[in-house]
Amino acid sequence: MAVNPTIPPLRPADPARVDGRLYLREDELDRAAELVFRAARAFWRAAEGPLAEQALGPAHYRALAAIRREEGLAVKALQARLGVRKQSLQRVLNELEAAGLLARAPGLRDRRERLLTLTDLGREAERAASAALRERLGQVFRTAGADAVAGARAVLAALADIGEDAS
Repeated sequence: MAVNPTIPPLRPADPARVDGRLYLREDELDRAAELVFRAARAFWRAAEGPLAEQALGPAHYRALAAIRREEGLAVKALQARLGVRKQSLQRVLNELEAAGLLARAPGLRDRRERLLTLTDLGREAERAASAALRERLGQVFRTAGADAVAGARAVLAALADIGEDAS
């Protein structure tokens, strides 16, 4: 990946050197945007091993994790939760089902509705990827410290446009 020469190298800022009035400058916001993208790429790299074993990517993991949190989730509810297009979600679900990681069943009240559950293999794939992501977050959180973690959570929740305590 080429480095943008107009954006200074990305390093955690020393809180003692940061002038709070300067963090909204254009160059600081550009650095923050670049950090968000780089952090997302690095975060998903932590789970690449477990995901690659099943030929899965981040979209597959997000679906597996959401279904694990709420077994029997309807496809429409999963689509809303993930904020993805119906066609994209169907592709991911078809691939997960073909790999034996996911099962679909008709709804109890509406037989047209499809309810999603993980197979044992699906639970294991999700568990392995989640463990890798938790390990990476644990390393970063320990390095950053409690105050930085609280601040990061507030920023990430605001970026995600959710309350900090939402799941």
